[in-house]
Amino acid sequence: MKKTFVSLLLLVGLSAVAQDHFSGISTSSRVGILNGDLNPAEFSQLSRKFEVNIYGFSFNVANNKIGFSDLNSDTNLEDLIFTGTDPVNMRFDAKIIGPSLAIHIKKWGFGITTKANVKFDVVDVDPVFGNAIYNNELPQNLTILDRPNNQRLNGISYGEVGLSIARTLYDTDKQSFSAGVTLNLLFPGSYSNFGISDLNGKIIQDATGSYLTTDQPANLNIAYSGNLADSFTNFSDYSKSIFGGLHGMAADVGFNYVLKDGAKKYKIKGGLAIKNIGSMTFKDSNNYSTNYTFTTQGHAPLDLSLFTNIDNLGDIESILTQNGYLTQTPVKREFKVNLPTLLTLYGDLKIVPKVYVTGYLQRKLKQDSDNDQVTALNVVSITPRVNLGFFETYLPISNNDISGTNVGFGFRLGGFYIGSSSLVTALANDSKQADLYFGFRWAFL
Repeated sequence: MKKTFVSLLLLVGLSAVAQDHFSGISTSSRVGILNGDLNPAEFSQLSRKFEVNIYGFSFNVANNKIGFSDLNSDTNLEDLIFTGTDPVNMRFDAKIIGPSLAIHIKKWGFGITTKANVKFDVVDVDPVFGNAIYNNELPQNLTILDRPNNQRLNGISYGEVGLSIARTLYDTDKQSFSAGVTLNLLFPGSYSNFGISDLNGKIIQDATGSYLTTDQPANLNIAYSGNLADSFTNFSDYSKSIFGGLHGMAADVGFNYVLKDGAKKYKIKGGLAIKNIGSMTFKDSNNYSTNYTFTTQGHAPLDLSLFTNIDNLGDIESILTQNGYLTQTPVKREFKVNLPTLLTLYGDLKIVPKVYVTGYLQRKLKQDSDNDQVTALNVVSITPRVNLGFFETYLPISNNDISGTNVGFGFRLGGFYIGSSSLVTALANDSKQADLYFGFRWAFL
């Protein structure tokens, strides 16, 4: 699978885009659609009666191997990703919030949002195994593999239409409590998954190349649908079919508490939400999803050079089946993919007028190792912010379980905003994350 989408991710992603969508602006005291996307209860707290979202883009990349200093090194990035002994983890995540509308009427809030999502992930890949396939070389002639964990390459694109409703349930001069729910209609576009677990064996290198032998059968899942059935090496393969048919639903449930400081102001605001409770089903005409038993026992060692220049999972299946390493042929069927259910918790504290500090916690409630699971990150952040009304600026300081600690910067001017959760770190030290988001929304009355 030499020169696959991983190269695109490294070469394009690190130079342009990491992992916390709309960090800083989504917890602003200027409450709008981005706040409601984080927690549906926020729709009952809109700063204006109406808000129209024109566009919002967020592009994120995070990894645990390559930093910004590596961009200027003489070593190929594709080689650096497979150095060391720690498993390779990378996340590419793009989110687009399209035309959307939010309305606040008395104690009620309503929202209609459109979103598009594109993700590609490398999950817990053994660096030696990856290097042997990607570069067809090893640090030594014999390497022992013992990886019970599920090593995954996973890509997905899908669209969403969200229908939100929120209400203030308790309201006095001093405090209020709200609840909200969003029903997300899911439109799966394309999908690919390669997952291999219980890989135990040896990789041997000689003058002709690298060869894999297994000491015991391994579990292998190969699934693909839509454009990713034909190719998974170009970004266009993901973006061509983001919106498919309506084949799934998910829900977000949230709660909000406000300790007031006069009309439409607060001393403390806190929120809790459980997001992405649901799944989608892929029903494309070229759907395939098969759980295999993979073994080289009784056959010649697997020549890893056979995967050079492979750009689709169907070809991988064909190579393994034709050489007798798989126990069955691909199965054409519908399959379900689970969204990454998240617990989010945040609190916004007014220090002095116009100056706030927000604490944010995001925890995934499902494991990234499951083959039918869309991945997510654990994130914790603190964001000091100055809000002057028409102008707002903020400095998110975050930590996630892939790229570690990052410091960003962003600002809002009227309805326009732009920011990053890693800009300062990327400029100041060897950050393993980069991201950018920007957008425009219009609030009135």
